[in-house]
Amino acid sequence: MLLESIEIPYGCYWSTPFARWQGSFANLPSLEFAAYITGQELAAREIDPEMIDYGVLGMTRPERGSFYGLPYFAGLAGVGHIAGPTVSQACATSVRALLAASQELGSGMANCALAVACDRTSNGPHIYYPNPQGAGGYGESEDFIMDNMSCDPLGGHSMVQTAENVAAKYQISTSQQHDVVLRREQQYAEALSDEAGFQRRYMTLPFKVPHPRFHKSVAELGGDEGVNRSTAEGLAELKPVVEGGTVTYGAQTYPADGNAGIVVTSTDLAHELARDKSVRIRVRGFGLSRAALAFMPEAPIEAAQRALNNADVKVDAIDAVKTHNPFAVNDLVLAKAMGLDVNEMNNFGCSLVYGHPNGPTGLRGIIELIEELVLRGGGVGLFTGCAAGDTAMAVVLRVDA
Repeated sequence: MLLESIEIPYGCYWSTPFARWQGSFANLPSLEFAAYITGQELAAREIDPEMIDYGVLGMTRPERGSFYGLPYFAGLAGVGHIAGPTVSQACATSVRALLAASQELGSGMANCALAVACDRTSNGPHIYYPNPQGAGGYGESEDFIMDNMSCDPLGGHSMVQTAENVAAKYQISTSQQHDVVLRREQQYAEALSDEAGFQRRYMTLPFKVPHPRFHKSVAELGGDEGVNRSTAEGLAELKPVVEGGTVTYGAQTYPADGNAGIVVTSTDLAHELARDKSVRIRVRGFGLSRAALAFMPEAPIEAAQRALNNADVKVDAIDAVKTHNPFAVNDLVLAKAMGLDVNEMNNFGCSLVYGHPNGPTGLRGIIELIEELVLRGGGVGLFTGCAAGDTAMAVVLRVDA
């Protein structure tokens, strides 16, 4: 795949605030919500929908109409002339969607791609699987969100157990994890300064929460909803979730709802669409990996290294690092393995703090990575994050500003 001619037009991306599950977005169908927001954000950026000739939809949970995926979304969003896939790779869905868009452009099959990721962990579907051979003809059922968060079907273990396994392997203590939590909340607070000046670079605030039928607004959010405010004393009082373990509820993220989108184009069109034509954002490389069973937080290490190798970039050339970190353990392990400063990763926020709506989490992280690099005057950025099934994906970007 040729990445040299693939760019992200500066400012041609967005994210909703993330709302803690069962909060303000709980009754909004995520695909329709994402289409509603995409139409608004394309118009706000004066992007002609006719320019877009390919689309990728990333989502991880089924809902009404999701069988039709990208075509359904595109029709609702005002880009009904485009086609493309719907991708699902758990928490790595956003990077997978960005890769799919880049591959289409790199192959010459498209010139302007739209990648959108959405999910709602609230009110997750309860699925019934018919089984005529079952006792009395009864079938089997699954609580899609709750059951899959609590049990890996291969090993029967919970996700928190994967964090405990990695913490034990790398000898990471509870106090080390809590120190990272406090640092991440401090970094997130910087994004909220100056009336959320950093978040306003890519997020429409105040955010008007639509009615489920999308004909009016029913509430207004000043930013992310349900974010924790931790103290060292409060964290110290928490007991590990697993008896004899190290990971507390304070050192892990929480389910959330939201969506995010990004436009990926050829170099010429990127310059035309960019909101600041002095800024160039180039996609340089991708990485995929899988760790041993039940060692999920370890997977981003290899994914990151593969992305760096693909981009022909050395670790010491990275100027900013962003991660999807469902556990504080993730950042501690990545920093230790790659020689990074754990306190300098995830400036301005991360999923550990503002929550995890599965599909769109990584896309928001990538957008924040871009904006951090622009504020730095340019540089090389790495995003990496784990996903269910002990997998991970990573992407390397270069920003010239």
